[in-house]
Amino acid sequence: MLDRIQIRPDLCEGRPTIRGLRITVDFVLKLMGNGYTAEDIVREYPELEKEDVYQAARYGAWLASEKTSAVG
Repeated sequence: MLDRIQIRPDLCEGRPTIRGLRITVDFVLKLMGNGYTAEDIVREYPELEKEDVYQAARYGAWLASEKTSAVG
């Protein structure tokens, strides 16, 4: 379940955010890609909870599992 991920057209240009905060899923994923752990992210952004970070990762994995086709 991804109940912490919200997509609102009026917030962050419609990009997926965590619980309607102005923290986007892609930002959290970039932090993880740069070696931050869930604990690091929560420490740096105390408005987040570990489950927020985990759901961002699950959402990213879900998107990456979609079939894509080459363009061009």
